[in-house]
Amino acid sequence: MEYRIVLNRMEFRAFHGCYDLEQQVGNRFTVDLEITAELGEVASEDCVEKAVNYLLVYETVREQMRVTQRTIERVSMNIMDALYARFPQIRHIRCTVSKLAPPLGGKLEKVSVVLEK
Repeated sequence: MEYRIVLNRMEFRAFHGCYDLEQQVGNRFTVDLEITAELGEVASEDCVEKAVNYLLVYETVREQMRVTQRTIERVSMNIMDALYARFPQIRHIRCTVSKLAPPLGGKLEKVSVVLEK
């Protein structure tokens, strides 16, 4: 049996972007995650140690957001790779990384990249 963990609108200030100014000034980003994991003994034994601990998920995302990248595609892939490495019980991840108010010369709420692995 599997279960799903969803973390919505984690917000970070980071320095991702393909333009030098973006990497110097930074921007606001949000990350949304939907993680599917093997339930195993988590529910039947109330075993926190075998669960995908969402505090540790958040910390993993925060660590990856601190690593400056040129594309949010790379940021998303790094987040997923780090989560798979940390939690072997994860079966699938849907990761959305959004750059809020991107510098595109007009009014735009956000641009997002969605990766699934």
